Amino acid sequence: MAMRTNYCGLIDSSYLDQEVHLFGWVHRRRDHGGVIFIDLRDREGIVQVVSDPDNEQAFLVSDRARSEYVLRIKGRVRRRPDGTVNSALTSGEIEVLADDIEILNTSETPPFTIDEEEPSEMVRLENRVFDLRRPQMQSNLRLRSRVSKCLRGYLDENGFIDVETPILYKSTPEGAREFLVPSRMHDGEFYALPQSPQLFKQMLMVAGFDRYYQVVKCFRDEDLRADRQPEFTQIDIETSFLDEFEIRKIMEDMIRGCFKNTLKVDLPDAFPVMPYDEAMRLYGSDKPDLRIPLKFTDITELMKSEEFKVFRSAADLADGRVVALRVPGGGEISRKQIDDYTNFVAIYGAKGLAYIKVNDVTEGVGGLQSPIIKFLSEEVVLKITELSGAENGDIIFFGADKSKIVNDALGALREKLGRDLGLVETGWKPLWVVDFPMFEYDEQSNEWAARHHPFTAPKDGHDAYIETNPGAAYAKAYDMVLNGWEIGGGSVRIHQPELQEKVFRSLKITPEDQRAKFGFLLDSLKWGAPPHGGIAFGLDRIVTLMCGATSIRDVIAFPKTQRGQDLLTGAPSAVTDVQLRELHIRLRGATKTETSSQNGD
Repeated sequence: MAMRTNYCGLIDSSYLDQEVHLFGWVHRRRDHGGVIFIDLRDREGIVQVVSDPDNEQAFLVSDRARSEYVLRIKGRVRRRPDGTVNSALTSGEIEVLADDIEILNTSETPPFTIDEEEPSEMVRLENRVFDLRRPQMQSNLRLRSRVSKCLRGYLDENGFIDVETPILYKSTPEGAREFLVPSRMHDGEFYALPQSPQLFKQMLMVAGFDRYYQVVKCFRDEDLRADRQPEFTQIDIETSFLDEFEIRKIMEDMIRGCFKNTLKVDLPDAFPVMPYDEAMRLYGSDKPDLRIPLKFTDITELMKSEEFKVFRSAADLADGRVVALRVPGGGEISRKQIDDYTNFVAIYGAKGLAYIKVNDVTEGVGGLQSPIIKFLSEEVVLKITELSGAENGDIIFFGADKSKIVNDALGALREKLGRDLGLVETGWKPLWVVDFPMFEYDEQSNEWAARHHPFTAPKDGHDAYIETNPGAAYAKAYDMVLNGWEIGGGSVRIHQPELQEKVFRSLKITPEDQRAKFGFLLDSLKWGAPPHGGIAFGLDRIVTLMCGATSIRDVIAFPKTQRGQDLLTGAPSAVTDVQLRELHIRLRGATKTETSSQNGD
């Protein structure tokens, strides 16, 4: 079998009058009254093949060929007749007159056609192999390959060393729920799949590797959303002897270069930098989409003098907040739409959605329309319109509750309004969000937990708060945000064993648990650990944004559903009793489990 001359989609006028050998799939077959046309497709595109009745062999095989049959074709390149040129194709000026055609394999009727309107995601995932033939999926995965190559190239050129770390790992709970792997050789003991290579890359710094990277699979058994999968890919990076500003500079250059090389997009020469507190104050989110111009106006203090119970009670809470969100031109929003937005914020725990429509600011309170105006003093109402910058035709939405509920609900509403009202600017808006709190309070356990992970270093001078006032301790942590998505997150790490033990104590991790879970790290830090820090980028998220996709499932070859199922292979699935016995496992309710697995539950 002769090697292909080139891919179908790359055969152009430079091949005129040459014999070519092509391989591909039948994209479309057309019988034009004695002449058969086949659009032959491969990963690079389509070329038109013509079968003339004068060549009996090629004609008869063409007549048998059907959609998605795999063909080998030998033919001669010629110009298309006048009026039939397709300028949208690289091969659009030429066609191939077939000399010899061989059917290498047949195909059953496909579940959908390659170029039809996108089928449902369920159908796509059940037939993922065929779905991957679609041009959009081919384009997505090829872009992913280029992005990965570009990032690797930058890191290689800048002295980073690619080091693999273990997949079978020790269970060290760091936040998200782990996937556990039972050991056959060690009865009752388990490996864990890594949530990230965090501890290993820190130990590599102690080992003197200075600059490390890895394109690595990570695993988290957590609730799934559009931007999450149980297994995902990180560009994992760690450096020694660099501070947070130097690390951010190197990483910013990497992402800027990647966008330039793969999309021909120029990101800003310097990404904006925003402290976490400011991001939450203005946007209610630590990953704000700066393409949306809407901002919060905090009126908590203003409400402490009002009698309106809904606002006043929130303002008086220790962690309460009242904010106004002005929407330019929002006065046209109907009552039904307001009701829909009220139902939307309820998802995030909000008990309602108050509003004021601004009809005429020159008329004072008389120019405003709202069910809540009668409960507020005229002075405060006018102050709200002044502070928010409201103009005629605007609407002001309000959130009043615990800070988390307000931030989550109004932050999500801000983004939804931006999309619904066409307020999202085009282009790319990157930024760094920095200076995160080291800890967050868990109301369920009534304990402090590490916001990022317990190995994050405090800002200079903030180590004094770690045990006395954890809520006041901020970290040398930084996230890279792009168009409302966190695409990378990292921090400077703790490199002194005494400080690391101090953080563990504040998290109520006993010395015994410290030794059991993290003894290997603490021992490593005692051997002359250098100052170090790093970051991890979500490759899936970066490529999703670049492709303009809505889910990372569209940039992963074989993804899981939002329930963590692989509809193509049927994973997870039941296993045999023999396998379970070898792993020293006995299932509770085995019959029910087996039935559920068989039903795809």
